Amino acid sequence: MEQQHPIESPNLDAVFAALADPTRRGILNRLAQGEAAVTELAEPFAMSQPAISKHLKVLERAGLVERAIDRQRRPARLKAVPLRAAVQYLEEFQRFWSGSFTQLDDVLNDLKQQTEKD
Repeated sequence: MEQQHPIESPNLDAVFAALADPTRRGILNRLAQGEAAVTELAEPFAMSQPAISKHLKVLERAGLVERAIDRQRRPARLKAVPLRAAVQYLEEFQRFWSGSFTQLDDVLNDLKQQTEKD
């Protein structure tokens, strides 16, 4: 039986899938500065507004973006809460690597001391 990681959330896979694309990460970076319409989000990218809308739908399904209706425009805004589970998941690996590097340092120090004795 596969053991489930204690910090996994139901949409953690969707969050990582959304973050896997550089355009979507760019959209999130822009939305971290404040809400924006599709036309504003499309400006720095060499792609159409419908293509940006598709990226926004992926981000919405992952829970990272929400869109409101404001007259004729539908501004998007960042919802950063789902990123918390992704950060916690990655922090587990940071602890692993930090521990591994500490163990490697200990081994190297032991080898150095042994070499100095010889």
